[in-house]
Amino acid sequence: MLSSTDLKSIDACQSISQALSVPQLVINTRPVERAAPLTQCLQAAGLTVIDMPMLTLQSRAMTDGDMVTMCQWLAGAYKALVVVSPTAAASGLAAWQALKCEVQDDSEQQVDKVACETLAVPSPLIAVGDATAAVLKRAKLNTTNYQVRQPKIANNEGMLAMPEIERLQAGDKLLIWRGLGGRRLLVDTLQARGVHIDSIAWYERVMPIEATAQYQQWLQEYIQHNVSSHHTPQNITSSSQPKPIVIVSSGTAFEHWTTVVNETAKNAVIPNMALTLSDFAYVVLGERLTHWVAKQQLTHWRVDDLSPETILTAIVSNT
Repeated sequence: MLSSTDLKSIDACQSISQALSVPQLVINTRPVERAAPLTQCLQAAGLTVIDMPMLTLQSRAMTDGDMVTMCQWLAGAYKALVVVSPTAAASGLAAWQALKCEVQDDSEQQVDKVACETLAVPSPLIAVGDATAAVLKRAKLNTTNYQVRQPKIANNEGMLAMPEIERLQAGDKLLIWRGLGGRRLLVDTLQARGVHIDSIAWYERVMPIEATAQYQQWLQEYIQHNVSSHHTPQNITSSSQPKPIVIVSSGTAFEHWTTVVNETAKNAVIPNMALTLSDFAYVVLGERLTHWVAKQQLTHWRVDDLSPETILTAIVSNT
């Protein structure tokens, strides 16, 4: 069932799509857990969308070091907590809840269920993106002292512009809930300023087992469609037709995409019956990933957030 936010997004996408000049094929490489709103928006705009996740999120066990870090944060040792994704928010909240109830269970006082479920926020709480903020706001948080805050733009540059981050000085400590890897610009910039960064990686991004097979199945159907439309294998990628557009939201996803495309092309029985990285156009998130894709001289358009409307606008503006 679609939320009211999703419905508004779809309406906005239908409005934006009026500027589309030609039909477009879009490959959405976002993880399954995060792909649906974007796919629905693009489909509502009249685009053909193929969901082809290049990442799957795999939970990581909480270490003793993570436990110590959580306890230090709850004791007020950090100037702020940055939560970078809905998955990190959900995992961190569950651990926070368990820690609080465990402390109450160990005390001699009778456990108050309501008090156990209510979590007092010990520092400014910063959510990267609406979906992450929504997860935090659904929890029973006591926000008397600190509200859930969001950057104006949901990326590293937007984070660095926030007052809670901008005022961090040498010796201050910041905690990040995240997946393994990512957010390097934020970390590198603050460490250069002398800020101490700790993080808890609640999950890691791995390539889905079926990624290569899914790509190869799509490629076979794509080539067959073009051949049946009076193209020959030699001009399947001719300039007369628009390049398929690939949405890439992280460096890890782009690494996986590169591996899948290159390995498939390398192993193709007929060389002309495969596509290379340059046969696609890319919508990429942020400065770092844009620089990486640009170095390979690939057609690309940069976005600074992953809202469906932003991504659709980038596609409409460049096709």
